[in-house]
Amino acid sequence: MARRQIIKIDEDRCDGCGLCVPSCAEGAIQIVDGKARLVRDDFCDGLGACLGECPNDALSIEEREAPEFDEAAVAVSRRKAASPPPAWPDVLHRHGGHGHPGGGCPSARILDLAPRRETPQPGGVSPRAPSALEHWPVKLKLVPPTAPFLRGADLMLAADCVPFAYAGMHGDLLPDHAVVIGCPKFDDYLEARARLTEILRVSSVRSLTVVTMEVPCCLGYLRMAQEALSASGKDIPLRHVVIGVRGDLREAGGSASWGAAIPETRKTS
Repeated sequence: MARRQIIKIDEDRCDGCGLCVPSCAEGAIQIVDGKARLVRDDFCDGLGACLGECPNDALSIEEREAPEFDEAAVAVSRRKAASPPPAWPDVLHRHGGHGHPGGGCPSARILDLAPRRETPQPGGVSPRAPSALEHWPVKLKLVPPTAPFLRGADLMLAADCVPFAYAGMHGDLLPDHAVVIGCPKFDDYLEARARLTEILRVSSVRSLTVVTMEVPCCLGYLRMAQEALSASGKDIPLRHVVIGVRGDLREAGGSASWGAAIPETRKTS
């Protein structure tokens, strides 16, 4: 232990937006129970790279007794985060902390979903619009990098609030895309980034579209996608679509159209 400078998080000011998490390259900050927490004192170098990311001024530097910054442990953690995810058959048996002896979990079984016909409804009710989803699973942590539906696909990474806010998801955004979903606020950032990196590296995905809500915490997915694309070594278009909380469709930057490429977010060095 030594008396040194280290990050302090004001829990009353923190709203759990998560913007500080990707700015901490050492992985010392994570979202726990809806609040930013300094989960590893020895991972915090006290330099304050995260300070300018918080919209609520919940981060500051304090001087207190803390373990010395452990650069070697940080390096090990980074290597683990960047390592390929487990082989898919292994994930089938132990994902989510539970096993399935003799077979994979039904929620993770790869399915090719044939186009659906409109379902007749009784009493003259208009038929439901068909689903545009063409594969299963869709959760990022469940999709294997070798999944057949990723080959040559235009991939969409969508925050899982998007389909609830945007009524046109199946008509406007999902057609002709493979999709993976998750929550940029509550998913493990390093684990999600490693999985997306491996998907981009292994598969022949030809473009990546990131669809987020307008809330600040969702921006973590855009940064994660940029980092994953850079780490994958691929040079493919990266697009960003923003959905308003009232269900309006926006392009990053305020345009009413969607899907326009953001030039500076092609593969970054």
